[in-house]
Amino acid sequence: MLFNSLEFSIFLPVVFIIFWLINQRNLTTRNIFLLIASYFFYGWWDWRFLFLILLSTLVDYFIGLQIEKSNNLKKSKILLSISLAVNLGVLFYFKYFNFFIESFKEAFTLFGSNFESSRLDIILPVGISFYTFQTLSYTIDVYRKQLKAEPNLIVFGTYVSFFPQLVAGPIERATNLLPQFNETKKFDYDLAKSGLQLMLWGFFKKIVIADNCAVFANLIFNNHLDYNYGSLFLGSLFFTFQIYGDFSGYSDIAIGTARLFGFKLMRNFAFPYFSRDIAEFWRRWHISLSTWFRDYLYIPLGGSRGSTSKKIRNTFIIFIVSGFWHGANWTYIVWGALNALYFMPLMLLGKNRQNLGIIGDGKLFVSLRELLPMLVTFFLTVLAWIFFRSESIEQASEITVRIVTFYNKAPTAFIFSKKVWLVIIYILFFLCIEWIGRTKENPIVFNHKLPKFLVWIFYILLGVAILDNFGNSSSQEFIYFDF
Repeated sequence: MLFNSLEFSIFLPVVFIIFWLINQRNLTTRNIFLLIASYFFYGWWDWRFLFLILLSTLVDYFIGLQIEKSNNLKKSKILLSISLAVNLGVLFYFKYFNFFIESFKEAFTLFGSNFESSRLDIILPVGISFYTFQTLSYTIDVYRKQLKAEPNLIVFGTYVSFFPQLVAGPIERATNLLPQFNETKKFDYDLAKSGLQLMLWGFFKKIVIADNCAVFANLIFNNHLDYNYGSLFLGSLFFTFQIYGDFSGYSDIAIGTARLFGFKLMRNFAFPYFSRDIAEFWRRWHISLSTWFRDYLYIPLGGSRGSTSKKIRNTFIIFIVSGFWHGANWTYIVWGALNALYFMPLMLLGKNRQNLGIIGDGKLFVSLRELLPMLVTFFLTVLAWIFFRSESIEQASEITVRIVTFYNKAPTAFIFSKKVWLVIIYILFFLCIEWIGRTKENPIVFNHKLPKFLVWIFYILLGVAILDNFGNSSSQEFIYFDF
């Protein structure tokens, strides 16, 4: 079920009302209801894939209990290996099987041999990468003795399938989210209010920014040979704001929805396009995934400890695996490797943690000393997004070469229609609001000095813009549903 759908506009109020009508002392009843609602939410797309969530839930629930009971390190490692094999095996089959078959076929052809194979007709389950990583982190934390195994199957099942963040994150840690299902919750007006404000901004990002940008990004990328460098760069900019508005918008709606039920999810985006270097960008972009790879892959590999060669190795591994996590295409791997190259000078010079604060904190305008690095970082990010968006390495290379060489011989120029200019105005408005509110979690939560009627007018205008653009674009689904 999509957040930006009529079905969800009915589903959410019904679930919200029933949840709070259930007596707060009936904790088990509330969790059972949330579990049923979450399975209904996911099953609305395709009920057959509910069995995959159930499989991950049961495997990690029972393995977690067995690991906690075991005092034998060897046995615990075997149990952890089973969890990794089952979860990653399912993920590999549904997401990467055809990719590896095709890659092997191309490799054999390159060396003059024939490798007979056929693609399987495999449907990628929505959100499989997200809930797989969420359950894996639970088992690993239990193995590391950082978390007690959850004895209640209903509680654990609700943690795995909690509908606000089930299909596109944030990828929650059990140490944060799991205990919240064992808490007696009372309705918190301030928390619910902040949730609604976050949802409002999230819907604006998705419906007004992302979906409108998608129309022109798709047009230009799908016909890239017809456009000159200016149009191609504009298309790349549209995709840059499309993916940010789409994914951070989903995260905002997810976090806000969870707050309506008294749950607090981790922040997933912190204004990444205002970063002054690529290291700061990755501390602010998809935070739940970045920290997951840091804690469960980068640090176990040795992190930034050891020789320079090991630091370089670990950096490339973490970025390439992050790229591969996004999808079974070489474009994602190149995107990850490109970000590793961006990151490398900072790491080698020991400057990867030089920008930990907020750019221009306490000031409306910043100096050129801060502005220029931010613009350079943004430009490098735009170029990297070209590989992320493109269907092939060849397409990404053609677009990139045309942009950097100022190619101006395309037979068709991009026409600046009124719709294009309207989208540009939306983007500029969006950037202004985020820039002014960059010190806060939600930029549209204003201080008490502003008259309430002005705040309400602003919120109403956002709502009007959302309703006016609802259903008008060609990109209804969230991009990260494919990951």
